[in-house]
Amino acid sequence: MAALYEKRGGGLFATELTRGPWSPDAQHGGAPAALLMREFERVDGDPRLMLARVTYELLRPVPLGELILERQVLRDGRRVQLLEARLRTPAGVEVVRARALRIRRAAVSAGPLEPSPPGPERGTEQRLKLDDDLRRFPGDAVTLRFVEGHFHEPGPATVWFRLHVPVIEGETPSPLQRLAAAADFPNGIATELSWEHHTFINPDLTIQLEREPQGEWICLQARMRVVCGGVGMAEALIYDLQGRVGRCSQSLYVAER
Repeated sequence: MAALYEKRGGGLFATELTRGPWSPDAQHGGAPAALLMREFERVDGDPRLMLARVTYELLRPVPLGELILERQVLRDGRRVQLLEARLRTPAGVEVVRARALRIRRAAVSAGPLEPSPPGPERGTEQRLKLDDDLRRFPGDAVTLRFVEGHFHEPGPATVWFRLHVPVIEGETPSPLQRLAAAADFPNGIATELSWEHHTFINPDLTIQLEREPQGEWICLQARMRVVCGGVGMAEALIYDLQGRVGRCSQSLYVAER
């Protein structure tokens, strides 16, 4: 089965399934987000520690092809742990930097989970309408089922996502990797401006988790806000089939094409 990334010669190679909608040579942010989430999951530590926040700085367009992945523990601790991971090109150019906060779980509960929106079986599968036959992350690697809204109609949207290819060849994506792959979509599914006349690119992504996700399907209940003369923002509540999981947000560079 095809994967987002392949292991070649001791390194990683980003396949065409990572490609985003903005450039044929650049990845969709959901692909490196899932890859770096995998790195954070691989850090040894107290099993009582849970990923509570991951912030990605998308410093430059992430190219297809060979990439170098690095990871370190910035601060270790029994209650709080801070991690960092980076992606750079073979020439040494850093393209993505992410920091993750792991916090010790609390044995308390304030009530039941907030229920999920109508499930993926109630949604309609949609794909981006682009003027080429290139394979891309949205649609070819991730299935999108819209319960509310539409790719090419402005306004809020509620969409279920399922990553249906491995992040790394030969591996089954974890629920956290699936969540990270979906979390970079609010600006694409809940636009307030037309795709035809505007661009809205996010240089960052922040995910905040209330609990660990379960299963293969992740839902975003998303909206965008663009104020005249300001910087745009897109955000979403995140759900799995059991209920609410957390939220995500993106800062947006907005401009006319």
